[in-house]
Amino acid sequence: MQSNFYFIGNYSNIYKKPSKLSEVTSQIICGEEFKILSKNKNWIKIKLLFDNYVGYIQNKQFIQKTNLNYKVSNLKAKIFKKPNIRTKSYLTFGSKVSALDENKNYIKIQKNKWIKKTDVKKINHKEKNFIKIFKKFLQVKYVWGGKSYKGIDCSALLQIFFYYNNLFYPRDTKDQIKYSRGKLKKRTFKKGDIIFWKGHVAICLNSKKLIHAYGPEKKVLMMPIIKTINRIRETANLEVKKIARINF
Repeated sequence: MQSNFYFIGNYSNIYKKPSKLSEVTSQIICGEEFKILSKNKNWIKIKLLFDNYVGYIQNKQFIQKTNLNYKVSNLKAKIFKKPNIRTKSYLTFGSKVSALDENKNYIKIQKNKWIKKTDVKKINHKEKNFIKIFKKFLQVKYVWGGKSYKGIDCSALLQIFFYYNNLFYPRDTKDQIKYSRGKLKKRTFKKGDIIFWKGHVAICLNSKKLIHAYGPEKKVLMMPIIKTINRIRETANLEVKKIARINF
C-alpha cells in the first residue's frame, strides 16, 4: 500500500513537467497531503489527496506522519524562530499544522518554527462566511497557478474557501465548471453566485458586485458584475458559460 506524505514547507510550485522551464500549474501549501507517484533525480511526481491534482515538485520538505490540529485563518501567518524572534517567512491562508508545543500566545509547529495563536483556528473550524475569506485576498497579485498570499489565480481563489472548510472542490476552472451544478439563463445575480467563463471564474458578493483574481488587472479585486461580463465579452470574446452557487 502506497504511503501518504505531508508537505511541511511554507509553499512550493507544482510544475506540469519535471523542469523549472515547465508551466507552473498550481502550488502545494503546508500541511497538504499527497502520494508520491514516481521520482526522477531531483523531481518528485505527486498526487494531492484533496483534489487529485497531479504534478511535479522539487521541494523535499515532507514527512510521513503528523497530527494536524490547527490551520492558518489569516491571509498569512508570520513564522518565528522562537516566540518574539521573527523570521522573514510566512505560512499562507489554509496551511495546516501540528502543534508540537505551545504557550499562551504561540504554538510550535516545527523545530525553530513558531506561529501566533491569533493566526490560526482549530483544524475542524468551519467558516461559512465565504465573503470574509475571499476578501482576505483583496489586492493579492494575480499569479497563474498561485494559491498563496504571494499570488493566486481565479480558480484557486474559489477553491481555497472549500479547502479551508475541508470540502472537496476541483482546482482548475474547466473541472470546476463540470463539477458545479448550475444553469446559464439568469438575468439577476445574488450573493454566492459563481460565474464561469471558459478559463475564468468570479464569485458574486451581492447583486451588483463580484470578486475575482483578474489577469488583466494583475490582482484580486471587486468589480461591478455587469461591467465585468461586458468587459470580458469585449476584450476576450467570451460569454458566460455557467452560473452556479456556493452551497455550504
